[in-house]
Amino acid sequence: MSAGAQPRGAEQTARYLRQHGLTPRKSRGQNHLVDLQVLDDIVALAAPAAGQRILEIGPGLGVLTAALLERGASVTAVEVDRRLVAHLQNRFEQEIGGGSLRLVEADALDTPMTDLAESPWDLVANLPYSITSPVMHHVLGGEPRPERFVVMLQREVAQRIAAQPGDMSYLSVFVQYHANVRVARLVPAEAFEPAPEVQSAVLVGETRPRRLGAEAEDQLWRLVQAGFRERRKMLHNVLPRQLPAVGRERFEVALRQVGIATNRRPQTVSVEEWLALAAALGPLD
Repeated sequence: MSAGAQPRGAEQTARYLRQHGLTPRKSRGQNHLVDLQVLDDIVALAAPAAGQRILEIGPGLGVLTAALLERGASVTAVEVDRRLVAHLQNRFEQEIGGGSLRLVEADALDTPMTDLAESPWDLVANLPYSITSPVMHHVLGGEPRPERFVVMLQREVAQRIAAQPGDMSYLSVFVQYHANVRVARLVPAEAFEPAPEVQSAVLVGETRPRRLGAEAEDQLWRLVQAGFRERRKMLHNVLPRQLPAVGRERFEVALRQVGIATNRRPQTVSVEEWLALAAALGPLD
């Protein structure tokens, strides 16, 4: 099967999956993209240049893989399902042999980023919904980080990541610390086979330079995690309760110093305000 040959539409894809013994595994969130307009939009947003290094996590049947290869990208595709790995090896035999596609059979979350990517690189993927948050932490938390990412996520998660102060979560603070993000388009459930029970969205991110060293980042995430353990509580209550070694007085002084009202709640605090508060507090031990 050549890179350009692929089933089209939900019905044809369902039949193809049955014929090849590739019944989607719900436990792994396998929903195969069948809407070619959505595929074209993802590739247009990724805009890979010839030879550009791209990491794809969860290539599935290789629909997105083929489109990226056709644009001249150099793709590393990481797939954990052995059945799909065998299918991809057969489908992309020529591309693997020619070096434009590197196929890795592995769990991306258990594989160091240094084994998967070499700077500069971009992440372009239709991520299994169940591992979205761990993947974003794995990809952005270490090195090398991508320059850009274009990822399909559950709509609710994509909107949570791109949320503004007032609707922030720990995940939105983490991702927005690392990147400027936006929801580029919504994707209906019917764009996949089988159709998931939720809508999807394409999230685009442009990675920022790191603003803190490793130790200071660890302190920042301890602080933010502490806040979001009780996200509906006021900061001057939740932070001393979750980080008792710091003490209520020190928190209240730091909050006033950076201009954050003590009765604010964690979901209202911007990335810049968390950074300022972490700097004002210093070490949390």
